[in-house]
Parts: sequence; structure tokens; C-alpha cells
Amino acid sequence: MEKQVLESSEERTFQYQDSLPSLPVPPLDESLSKYLDAVKPFLNQEEYQRTEDIVKKFENGIGKELHQKLLERAKTRRNWLEDWWLNVAYLDLRISTQIHCNIGGPGPYIEHYWPPKEGTQIERACVNIWHTLKYWDLLRTEKVAIERSGNAVLDMNQFRMLFCTCKIPGVTRDSIGSYFKTESEGECPSHLIVLCRGRVFAFDAIHEGNMVTPPEIFRQLTYIQKRCHSEPDGPGLAALTSTERTKWAELREYLIALDPKNLTLLEKIQRSLFVVCLDDSSPHATPEDYTEVTRLGLMGDPTVRWGDKSYNSIFFSNGTCSAFCDHSPLDAMALITMLACAEKKIIENEGKWKGSDKVRDIPWPEELVFTVDQKLTDEIGHAKELYYKKVSDAQLVNYAFTSFGKALIRKKKLHPDTFVQLALQLAYYKCHGRPGCCYETAMTRRFYHGRTETIRPCTMEAVEWCKSMLDPSGSTYQRLQLMHKAFAKHNKMRKECENGKGFDRHLLGLLLIAQEQGLPVPELYVDDAFTASGGGGNFILSTSLTGYTRFTGAALPMVHHGYGFFYAIRDDRIVATCSSWKSCPETDAEVLCRTVFQCFQDMLQLTVAAQL
Repeated sequence: MEKQVLESSEERTFQYQDSLPSLPVPPLDESLSKYLDAVKPFLNQEEYQRTEDIVKKFENGIGKELHQKLLERAKTRRNWLEDWWLNVAYLDLRISTQIHCNIGGPGPYIEHYWPPKEGTQIERACVNIWHTLKYWDLLRTEKVAIERSGNAVLDMNQFRMLFCTCKIPGVTRDSIGSYFKTESEGECPSHLIVLCRGRVFAFDAIHEGNMVTPPEIFRQLTYIQKRCHSEPDGPGLAALTSTERTKWAELREYLIALDPKNLTLLEKIQRSLFVVCLDDSSPHATPEDYTEVTRLGLMGDPTVRWGDKSYNSIFFSNGTCSAFCDHSPLDAMALITMLACAEKKIIENEGKWKGSDKVRDIPWPEELVFTVDQKLTDEIGHAKELYYKKVSDAQLVNYAFTSFGKALIRKKKLHPDTFVQLALQLAYYKCHGRPGCCYETAMTRRFYHGRTETIRPCTMEAVEWCKSMLDPSGSTYQRLQLMHKAFAKHNKMRKECENGKGFDRHLLGLLLIAQEQGLPVPELYVDDAFTASGGGGNFILSTSLTGYTRFTGAALPMVHHGYGFFYAIRDDRIVATCSSWKSCPETDAEVLCRTVFQCFQDMLQLTVAAQL
């Protein structure tokens, strides 16, 4: 008994990686019946009949063969989806992934020790960076606590991608370079990259075996900032990471051909722990309205962020800050776990550094000076122009709903995440007069290298409930009954998805098998119902719960006529970020967000009225 206690108290972060279960392939009939269920809200009787016939034909014909081949593939891999997902969802994309896929979010420190204040940028940055470095050290020594869901151990692989990881553009497909190693695995890069006014600097976070302290980081960042503010701006090479992927890959090859030293410098950026961005803007931010800091974090100056890096830590001149990440190697939860851990330490230390002020004689930061010619200078200018044109079309709001939060929702015995998702369904219905196909992220990390599955919150149950809410003749009792039905359905779907019993990734796998075998695309995938219900990346609502901490995130919509809707649920508030494209006349992020907040109130009223 003694021995067991000892082992469990000293769990190593990655110790269970090899004993995690493989990702399952669900039974074909179950997936197809769930799919039929999911397309119902978008079809009339006749269309549904047609789709049902297509599905039956698929199930008894080509679908059966493809499913067998998928089972064969799953026998030889611990995660049959992993490589496919990485390629299809991220690495094969040719659009600007920095604009369309990257995720970001504001630091909530303004709510406690760091309200916006000019002149605090460097001082806060060095405390924040130091806590992040401490986390890197915990990962290196495998002392980061293993996450669990109930008793199930969760896959920790994504935590390896937080540091020393970067996407590398390719002409037809990108790749991911990940250089992180735990102490037992060997040497790990230990330098930071700092971007400031179009220039790139590097310095090591370890000096003579010990980590640099905040006063030492302060000395390094002050040196960089002074130089950048007193000398001309740099070429702003980082802006190239915001371009369309093939273009960036070609320009990167041109850059390397121009001077082999450029490759060494690019590799230095790729291998770095993370990127520190010193941004000259001063976004307005309050605990109720994070809009500007979120917008500038996600879509700010392209010369001071490296879009391909798995973690950019952005510090604005008024001491506010933001995170900005390439989405390919990790989902937001790993990042949020790290940020919440660092925030806890910042709060414990009242936002200050309480250690020694001694500054060792460490080497000054080195500037990475790239060889660029006129062609590259022109391309950087062009990249910036295109980038600003594209992001100026994005509308984004990040507001806090402060009337209530998780505490009250739980008291009503309702699941907080489902509460928000159903409010969103109702709000979309109110604004657009029809159901909105929706993608909600479910986490499949109880399986080896598991990432996500799609929950589709727009169910027949949700639609029936929405209609009852908008029907003036509906009774409170009937609305409540329908709401509970919609809740039960959503909770059941979430559980299935987390347990590897969703259907979206399964259908994707069958399609990819057909493509690999050179077979024609099965009719199921070209049926209008497939696209109308969100299949093939056509979800109008792209949503995710960023957890129950103070951290919220944001991303842009999946489709031009869609919305991004991301939310964090706290005890006393729900903080939501909503995005849309201004060039789409039907959508308005501000209106949808305000309507969702109104729906929160309506739903609460319903539970109150029911008790009277």
C-alpha cells in the first residue's frame, strides 16, 4: 500500500501516454443513424426521404466496404485519425491560416493586479514570461499534473506542443516542427524570440544552468525596446507568416536561396520556446468589455507576431496582453491550463516579482538580421496590405454577461455548457428566422493522442424548443418540457462524442479512405443535406467552451455567412467572444452576442416561472 501511495503522489506528466486506449471506430449503423438525426432540422419531408435513401444505399453498399478498410487501418494505429486530421483540418489548407485558423485571447490580469496602465509593458511582460518559463521547466521535469475527466486519465501530448513548436510552410502541405524534449529525453532549445517594430531578437532563458529572473528579463527587453525605439524599423519579415500558405512557402524558399544564413535564423525562430511580441498599441479593456484587446491580439500588427508559432505572448504598451497561437499542433485547452497556472502564481505574488533584484552579467540579446532584397521588401509590404484589408472586414466583440454564471445555472440543475449552446440556438433562430447548423468542440483526450469530435447542437429537440419560445401561444410548462428535452439530448451527445462515439470524424475517415483508394466521392457527401447541415466545414456557427477559468478565446467564423462564438463560463458571469464578417449583410456579431445575453435571461425566467 505504502509504495502505491508514493508512486501516485509523484506521477510524471507523460507516464500514462503508452497505456491510453486507442481511438475507437464507432459502428457504421450507429454513426449513420446519428447523421440522419442531425440533418433533420434542415430538410423538409421530401428532402429527408431522399437523404434517407442515399444513407441506406451507402450503408449497404460502398459505405460497408469503406468501413471495413477503416477498421483495418485502425488495427495498425493507436489513433487512426491523427495524421489525417492534422492534414485535412490544418496542414493542407492554403488560405491564410493566421487569419482563418489561429486562436487567441486576452489576458484577464486587468481584473486584478494589472489594470491598463501606460509604462508597465516591460515590467509586466518579464513577470509573465518568467511564470511561463517556470511552467516549461515543470513540463521538462514532468511535474505538470496529469489531467483527468472523472477517473479517466487524459492524453497530455498536446502539452509538448506549447513550447519549441512551429508550423513550417510547404508548397502543397505544411509540416510541424516540434523540438521540445523532457529532461529525460535530452537537450531542449531554451531561447526566446522577441519581435518589436519589425525586428527580431533572441536571448537564452538559461544562463550558466539557471533560469533568467524577471530583473534579468527586464534588462533584455529594455535593451531591445530602446534599440527599436531609437533606430529605424526592421523589415517586418513576420508579416509573411500571415500570407496564403503556398505563397509563404515560396517566399521562404526564396529567402533561403538569397542567403543560407537566413535558414539558420528561420530555424532559430522555429526552435524557440515561444515568441514575445512587444506591440506599440494600447487597446482599451475593462472586465466587462475585452473587445479591443481581443481584436488586436487576434488581428493586430502582423510584423510583431509569428503566425506559425504555437505560442505568441503579446504585450501591449499599456500593460494589457494577449495570447496568439497556431491551432495545428494543439487545441485551446492545453494553452488555457498553462495560462491559468501562471495566472494563479501572478495572483499569489500580487503581480510583482518578490525575489532577488540581482542581475547577472548575461549576454545581450542577439538581433537576427535577415538578408532581404527589394523583391522581399515589396512582398512584405504587399502582405501587410492584404492582411489589413482582410482583417478590417472582421467584426468582433468580447463582452461579459454579468447577471449570473455557473453557480446559478448549476443551482437550477442545468449543465452550464448546454445552457449557453441552447441560448445560442435560440438567439440565432431569433436573428435569422431559421435553425443554424452548429459545430461545438468535444474533447476526445481520453484516447491516445485524441483531440476533438464535433457535437452538433442544432438538434430537432433544440429547434422544437426554439419554436415554442417564439410562439406567443406557447405555455410556460410546454416550453420548459421542451427545454429539458433539448438539454437531455445535448448532454447525451456530449458524452457520446467524448467517448469516441460521435459521427463526424467517422464520416470524414470513410471519405478519406475513398479518396486514398481513388474511388469516386460517395453520393452521401455530395447530397445537399450534407452541406446544409454543416458537413465539409460548412458550419454557420463555429463554437467552443474555453472552460471555467478567467481565460476566454476567439477565432474567426468558418464560413463567410457564419459566426465564431467562444465562451468561458465563470461562477458569476459568462464571457463571450462573437465574430462575423462585415461584408456579409446578414450577419452581425454585436447583435447576435446581445441576443444570446437576452436569451440567457429568458431561459432563467423560464426556470423561475416554473417554480411559481
